[in-house]
Amino acid sequence: MIFTRGESEDETVVAMLASALRRDISFGALLPDQKLKLNALRQRYGGSNHSMRETLRILTAEGLVESTAQRGFRVTSATEEDLRDICLVRLEVERIGLTRALSQGDTAWEGRVIAAHHALRKAEARVAGAPDDLTALEWDEACRAFSAALMSGCGSPRLIDLQRKFFDQSRRFRLALLREGMLDFAARRDRQGALVQAVLDRDTDTALALLEQEVTGEFKTGA
Repeated sequence: MIFTRGESEDETVVAMLASALRRDISFGALLPDQKLKLNALRQRYGGSNHSMRETLRILTAEGLVESTAQRGFRVTSATEEDLRDICLVRLEVERIGLTRALSQGDTAWEGRVIAAHHALRKAEARVAGAPDDLTALEWDEACRAFSAALMSGCGSPRLIDLQRKFFDQSRRFRLALLREGMLDFAARRDRQGALVQAVLDRDTDTALALLEQEVTGEFKTGA
């Protein structure tokens, strides 16, 4: 028989450190290609050498940090080519997930999508009216929750994990658009509302077309 063990104190610390570094990479506090030295990171975030190394290993697996034998760790690059590749893979994963969710998702899944969309609408109204660090963080988490809700009916934990990974890789590009005032919130509201309606109608073709706009459109047009 296989037994599971509870989360250790060290695992909790690593999870907290990973969340903090993930946030600071997304918000640009840790810059693309910036070297990540253990001592400096420990002074800034806390933790032991072991917990920080494990944190960097997790973020490396997520594609937010890169590791080389000779040069240690650094934040991954954030070029236009990186963005195109991230959007390409994220879209393919989410297309599969949403197609599966539309075919087998139940009313509980629909409820999660509606609830996440409602929270996103409120967060977008706040960040559009008064963009600051707090409202930006709330909005970013609402964007993540809406995207996750759409995937949550697919029935595949591995697809969900992949979607989360590539969504996190795309966050810093979206947050840069927010900081630069390049997001069209009216267009986002209309697009996301139409996407939710397509989900409720189980209109796969329309939902997938709107999903593509949601994943890639804002980076192409600033919408």
